[in-house]
Amino acid sequence: MNTTGKVTGIIANLITVEVNGPVAQNEICYIKLGDTKLMAEVIKVNGKSASVQVYESTRGVKKGNDVEFMGHMLEATLAPGLLSSNYDGLQNNLATMTGVFLTKGEYTSPIDMEKVWEFSPIAKPGDKVVAADWLGEVKEGWLPHKIMVPFSFKGDYTVKSVAKAGNYKVTDTVAVVTDENGEDHDVTMIQKWPVKVAIGGYKEKPRPYKIMETGVRCIDTLNPMAEGGTGFIPGPFGCGKTVLQHAIAKQGEADVIIMAACGERANEVVEIFAEFPELVDARTGRKLMERTTIICNTSNMPVAAREASVYTAMTIGEYYRAMGLKVLLLADSTSRWAQALREMSNRMEELPGADAFPVDLPAIISNFYARAGIVTLNNGQTGSVTFIGTVSPAGGNLKEPVTESTKKAARCFYALNQSRADRKRYPAVDPIDSYSKYLDYPEIAEYLNKTVDSNWVANVNKAKNLILRGKEAYEQINILGDDGVPMEYHSRYWKSELIDFIILQQDAFDSIDCSTPMDRQEFMLKKVLEVCDTPVEFEDFEECGAFYKNVINIMRQMNYSVYKSADFEKYLEQLNKVINHDN
Repeated sequence: MNTTGKVTGIIANLITVEVNGPVAQNEICYIKLGDTKLMAEVIKVNGKSASVQVYESTRGVKKGNDVEFMGHMLEATLAPGLLSSNYDGLQNNLATMTGVFLTKGEYTSPIDMEKVWEFSPIAKPGDKVVAADWLGEVKEGWLPHKIMVPFSFKGDYTVKSVAKAGNYKVTDTVAVVTDENGEDHDVTMIQKWPVKVAIGGYKEKPRPYKIMETGVRCIDTLNPMAEGGTGFIPGPFGCGKTVLQHAIAKQGEADVIIMAACGERANEVVEIFAEFPELVDARTGRKLMERTTIICNTSNMPVAAREASVYTAMTIGEYYRAMGLKVLLLADSTSRWAQALREMSNRMEELPGADAFPVDLPAIISNFYARAGIVTLNNGQTGSVTFIGTVSPAGGNLKEPVTESTKKAARCFYALNQSRADRKRYPAVDPIDSYSKYLDYPEIAEYLNKTVDSNWVANVNKAKNLILRGKEAYEQINILGDDGVPMEYHSRYWKSELIDFIILQQDAFDSIDCSTPMDRQEFMLKKVLEVCDTPVEFEDFEECGAFYKNVINIMRQMNYSVYKSADFEKYLEQLNKVINHDN
């Protein structure tokens, strides 16, 4: 029998309940408000008193209302039909709401229970299986959606029977497995899993050993993201965090895209809902939404719902990873997730940390980021969850607690710079402050040198050094004036500008330049470094600037032209003439 209780205190969305039985941390409960039930989560237990955070407005709740505890944590429903869907943090399907907004106490089913799926068996009677092993598959759009032994099953099982190929609902039994005690268990296409617990069911979780191509040069060339890696994009408002995430989502080397808008402003959420159904997947020519799931909670929603959205998104990502798929999870913005944690911590009168954030904020962020990764499944295949979040520091201060805490957990740091955005140098990723620790991984360096170019990592480090030396030269020129520094300083500055214009800046609205494959990135980087290595004597700084401006103009046109087309060859010929001073 479930534990029950009575409401004894109310502070906004924080309800104090006197309980008459055992309750657990993060357990779900329902507060009865007439014919309506409000979902809440236990966030603190103190003797016979439990503090619960309600997922929606508590208007109308009063002392003495009945509370029923469910005996389980917040769970995600996992089954075919998740792709192409829009959910809130509690996985309410926003397409099946009764109105424009979810009414108080309204909870919709995330899955269409009546839809029929064409099932094909994989396992055979007599096979030995464990949790997360594949029993069959259905086609979800054009992707193979594996039907697995439920993640909650413990120990070894034997397949007793598997349904024949045919059409079934998600609630139909598609397999029967027998445990070690001889007890039979029915398996359907649907299962539930607590969102704050990482999904296991894999053999090992190795270090990332290959990169995930995004088509964005400032990422792939200088600071690559590993498949199964973690990164974050901090920056002031209006610098292009959301646009950069959209570009990565559209062009990233992933099978499944999950967009988590945790506490975003309503206008940005509407923009996601309006744009994503119209985006064309460059890899397949189909709509990008066919392999995308959107989970959103706007900033005016209660804190508990905002906090839940990132965990729900990660759980769905782990579910598809267990199918051997590459998942790209994008969260915008984790700052508002952290702000939700701060609100909950303050209401419970916990000891505050820096800027009143919870003392354990770094641990919470690290535990969440640790759920990403590439895994080897029980059958030897691999799946991955690559996670990239954005951080919106107040005033663009990259020393604030959320940015600093995320730096400790994420391996890639893509700092957006206000001055670059003001100068319209997009993406506004600062090449000096940004970094990728994956370049230091021997596995990643070996992969890049083998698949891209034998000197690729050395060339990348050379380009970074040129950018840094160019910035130093620019500062000296600004202080001492054009004529107050040696000509070498002007040359250094223009070499860094050449790398900036050709490699770092990218036109997201150009049909060719919006996405750059690795072979083209390799060619452009080598060509840029070839120009930088060419010894040229200049009479004055104006001649130096004119030379590099001419090179930049030609190479930008090469970027906008189809790689190795007739136009490309024409610009290449012009470039060689300029470099060789062939008039």
